[in-house]
Amino acid sequence: MAREFSTVGVVGLGTMGAGIVEVFARNGIDVVAVEIAEPALERGRATLTASTDRAVAKGKLAAADRDALHERVHFAVGLDALHSVDLVIEAVPEHLDLKQRIFAELDRVCRPETILATNTSSLSVTEISVATTRPNQVIGIHFFNPAPVMKLVEVIRTVVTAPEVVADVEALCARLGKVDVTINDRAGFIANALLFGYLNHAVGMFESHYATREDIDAAMKLGCGLPMGPLALMDLIGLDTAYEILDTMYRRGGRDRRHAPVPLLKQMVTAGLLGRKSGRGFYTYERPGSPVVVPDGATPPATEAALGDGARAIAKVGVVGSGTMATGIIEVFAKAGYEVVSVTRGAEKSATVCEAVKTSLNKGVVRGKLAEADRDAALGRISWSATLDHLADVDLVVEAVVEELSVKKALFASLDEICKPGVVLATTTSSLPVIDVAMATHRPADVVGLHFFNPAPVMPLVELVRTIRTSPETTATARAVCAALGKIGVVCADRSGFIVNALLFPYLNDAVKMLEASYSTADDIDHAMKLGCGYPMGPFELLDVVGLDVALAIQRELYLELREPGFAPAPLLEHLVTAGYLGRKTRRGFRDHSHR
Repeated sequence: MAREFSTVGVVGLGTMGAGIVEVFARNGIDVVAVEIAEPALERGRATLTASTDRAVAKGKLAAADRDALHERVHFAVGLDALHSVDLVIEAVPEHLDLKQRIFAELDRVCRPETILATNTSSLSVTEISVATTRPNQVIGIHFFNPAPVMKLVEVIRTVVTAPEVVADVEALCARLGKVDVTINDRAGFIANALLFGYLNHAVGMFESHYATREDIDAAMKLGCGLPMGPLALMDLIGLDTAYEILDTMYRRGGRDRRHAPVPLLKQMVTAGLLGRKSGRGFYTYERPGSPVVVPDGATPPATEAALGDGARAIAKVGVVGSGTMATGIIEVFAKAGYEVVSVTRGAEKSATVCEAVKTSLNKGVVRGKLAEADRDAALGRISWSATLDHLADVDLVVEAVVEELSVKKALFASLDEICKPGVVLATTTSSLPVIDVAMATHRPADVVGLHFFNPAPVMPLVELVRTIRTSPETTATARAVCAALGKIGVVCADRSGFIVNALLFPYLNDAVKMLEASYSTADDIDHAMKLGCGYPMGPFELLDVVGLDVALAIQRELYLELREPGFAPAPLLEHLVTAGYLGRKTRRGFRDHSHR
């Protein structure tokens, strides 16, 4: 039988601590809420009041329940007030010496059987526990912000935490309506270990002027369905907090360079640019603490993206290829009012593509998203061909053939001979260097990457990849075309993975390494990222959908280009691909899909 916790103490009433107080009090548990001084105590009380009042205003909490909740909370200055509680959770700032001092004092004040817990997100629970004479009763209980809303709790056991303490805390999490994942004491636990490498990588991208803050954030929201872009998320977390977590993970986690904080981060923290709480971070906010972003010197002009200054007029578009991507791109351009010439390698392929486009447009009509007249007009704008010569009079060519450099280079050399001067030649490659394709022509200034996401008619994002030879007019034309298609075009330089894959796949690779090290299960890692970070899919769900072979190929490209040891593909990923376990398409990947 799990022990009954009737009174819980919470030390530290900042945003996190006040949220934890609310979680316990909402679930009928008496709470002793403790701060170091009266002003801090009042701030904590105000935070709790504001949160519960908001819940009442939104109809998520009855006024009577709110009042009962507040009656369960006893506010006090000093740790002596915790002498008779069953469990204490510490939620003070992330400084090891501070936490150790508090735990030494709690050890003195609390009853011998009281469980002592830390809400640390990055520090060693073991190092905190040794400040007490009862390390077997010390555990990590890591809530996520905002604690009343977020379902995930990471339960961190050290090598000496008693099994019954772990079981009692797991039962308590269930009573609170939380989903717990129990793990060993390792830098960053699950969520932060996977999240902060990705966030740091995004800051590095911004620091090197690879892409703008707006484009990096838009790419990850639209390309991956994430609730926030990485730089906006850093501003929310607080750049000082992010720096401390990364620095701790770097020192504790084997000195992986990917966790070494990007220099820009330290500079911003030193300059007091801490994110939302200071009113300025990567973005500028209406006032300190406000979520409202206001324009600043780095905000792009509203007209530039829409109009594309210096853009050439595009009326007729050629699409080369017969796969899913080519089919989707044909539909996107035809629906947007462009004349489209579809070129495949034969009449049979053309008939297949034509049928696929018709089927997709018909689905749009059935779902009420497209009028029959618009469908017929779109189909009327498409002509079907099996020869590249029919691209002699188009204004833009979009190549969507197989991802093999030799094939693409041969195609672009042919387009160079056939197409009129001034035509924009675009490749939809997601992993190959665009410059290699461009240099197969005598007009590299006219070549650009237009990386659509699958399915092209649905996904709003297009990565617009400019090489060091792409002209400003070509970039502007590509921007204007994206805007005319109703897509969000994000501009980046010609580097492996562009924005989305360069940030996404190392994170997925890190998750595989975590599983490989037997640190946690695929289910728990997926839970952690979905419930703790709001991701639409966990890393292993996503890998099985994308295809493990595709993931491995992209990760190899990233590693070969950047030579970053942390980017080396996880051996487990290579072994699964070798064994033919490629994900859903083979009915077996990280999970068995044969019965689904």
